[in-house]
Amino acid sequence: MKGKIIIKLLTLLMSGVMVVSMFQTAKAQSSKTANLFGQENLVAWCIVPFDSKNRNPEQRITMLKNLNFSQYAYDWRHQHLDSFAEEIGLARKNNIRISAVWLWIDRNSDSPGKLSDDNERLLKILTDEGLKTQLWVGFSNNYFDLANDQEKVKVGSEMVSYLRSRTKTMSTSIGLYNHGDWFGEPDNQIQIIKQVNDPLVGIIYNFHHAHQQVDKFAELLKHMSPWLWCVNIDGMKKDGPQILAVGSGNEELGMLRTLKASGYQGLIGILGHIETEDVEVVLKRNLDGLNVLAKKM
Repeated sequence: MKGKIIIKLLTLLMSGVMVVSMFQTAKAQSSKTANLFGQENLVAWCIVPFDSKNRNPEQRITMLKNLNFSQYAYDWRHQHLDSFAEEIGLARKNNIRISAVWLWIDRNSDSPGKLSDDNERLLKILTDEGLKTQLWVGFSNNYFDLANDQEKVKVGSEMVSYLRSRTKTMSTSIGLYNHGDWFGEPDNQIQIIKQVNDPLVGIIYNFHHAHQQVDKFAELLKHMSPWLWCVNIDGMKKDGPQILAVGSGNEELGMLRTLKASGYQGLIGILGHIETEDVEVVLKRNLDGLNVLAKKM
């Protein structure tokens, strides 16, 4: 009899532990979703060439700290490569993570086995500085000037596989970046990802390059979700403009609600992307807009 009572007590105790564990897990998951739009999950994007003040690395890091960003993605032009290594060092010193680096592929200068001089230099800097990050890879539409989708998937997957072979020792992952045209369709990117068959290849989805996809965003999100790493947000109107402050459109609130409801737990990108303005002002405007929308969610 005594033994049965002990067993019953142990069973009740274990059940209690399981309930507590399940509650804690659910609470943690809920917390992650609740913090989807929290400052710690935001990554500043399009802030290097898109800045009327043309900040140098030290000024850029100071700006990010002033805005409480803990991470950013590095976009660049030829002239910025001279100071990129310096910027990596400054970011590390200030505990700011470079979570991604831009890479643009053009058929006129890039092919598997031979990248452009600038792209080669970029990879060398990443290697020399030991920066483990994501490469956000965009393709010019000229890369897919082919007869059919099968051929396009083939050439796209060959280039992505080559980039992975070049970056495996750097622990660098490849994020496919929608930039319009054929490659800007998530379903086409997914076909490339399946062909490459590498867990370190994912998707970076940009609202500002997806105005034509607003009505089918929920459906596309379901398709993308296994590979979706970052969503760069923008004010959204079906008829444009392409770049609009977050909260100034009439579509982004619904899209962000859909994103949150999906259980997505990746990064949220905050855009600069206006060459004629101080990027700090642009980022602040988008942060303020997101805060307003977040309260409605």
